[in-house]
Amino acid sequence: MQSKPQLTIKEITQILSAARAEADKNQWAVAIALVDDGGHLLGLLRLDNCAPISAYIATEKARAAALGRRETKQYEDMINGGRTAFLSAPLAGTLEGGVPVIVDGHVVGAVGVSGVKPGEDAQTAKAGTLSIA
Repeated sequence: MQSKPQLTIKEITQILSAARAEADKNQWAVAIALVDDGGHLLGLLRLDNCAPISAYIATEKARAAALGRRETKQYEDMINGGRTAFLSAPLAGTLEGGVPVIVDGHVVGAVGVSGVKPGEDAQTAKAGTLSIA
């Protein structure tokens, strides 16, 4: 039987806090979602002045990154590169800003961020994932 690491409340809090610190440092009104490796929501922050839809989008970006085990920017690049058939894939968060959380080579979850420019969303998400590296 195989075993793998799992996120605990300690890491969940650490990841969300680090992502929030990055958003606060840059004065970005974003939503930050953290999911487990199955795409199930573990935590969600919607910062002041962030549009309500960003909470939905951040969660879907996190789910897509966790289930696909890759950054969602790869999906966006694939679609923008002409592979439009991928739009029919059963993933709603195929925009940049979803980043997997990897521990000892295992995807244990993902962070999704929405509310600012795509690269800024990704920067915020990565700040969260790097906090436990």
